[in-house]
Amino acid sequence: MSDKKVTSKRKRSRPIAPKKSFINIKIIGILALIVIIIISVYFIFISFDSNDNDNNDQNPIAIIDTNKGIIQVELFKDKVPNTCENFIKLANDGFYDGMNFYRISDNFMIQAGRFFPDGSESQSPYENIEFETHEDVKHVDGAISMASTGAGVGGSAEFFICDGEQSVLDGNYAAFGVVSEGFDVLRDIADDPHDNSNPAGGGRPLEDIIINSITIEFQ
Repeated sequence: MSDKKVTSKRKRSRPIAPKKSFINIKIIGILALIVIIIISVYFIFISFDSNDNDNNDQNPIAIIDTNKGIIQVELFKDKVPNTCENFIKLANDGFYDGMNFYRISDNFMIQAGRFFPDGSESQSPYENIEFETHEDVKHVDGAISMASTGAGVGGSAEFFICDGEQSVLDGNYAAFGVVSEGFDVLRDIADDPHDNSNPAGGGRPLEDIIINSITIEFQ
């Protein structure tokens, strides 16, 4: 007998395909997880955005740092938004840094926003703003207002702070805030000796009163 090799056929095992229902459940689970993540991120974003809006709804505070002390002024952005925005923009630009109060008058006001101690001057890089008033914003003691070339005329960068109530200015000049802290500094500046260089009242202080900086903060 001839020897014959007997080859046995071995059956190859095939992987068992997962059931379609299992695959569908897995896909649905992944999609659900993605949706949950997206919703969570969305609500986190909304929460941060809401907090930002809350801050923006509050009136900002201008911190006027001078060589005689600090005056804090609440800006009534909710009532005279354009005038406040102009002042805030200039302050954030550093426009007022190094300027001096060049006109002061006891029981009247202190004025700045144009001249430096050496006599040089700077003009706003922006256009004059429109004259803006509000019936609830008056020239009370400590009111900050825009200086201009005349009654009912829009200003640009110069401002003054009232030392005592100046109701005669109501409706003629654009008040846009009021001192919240630092009345003692306001009085000290207004009381400084000065010349009589301004025919309308007051004049240049005999010693320089410098604005170191004006920064804007939210309450």
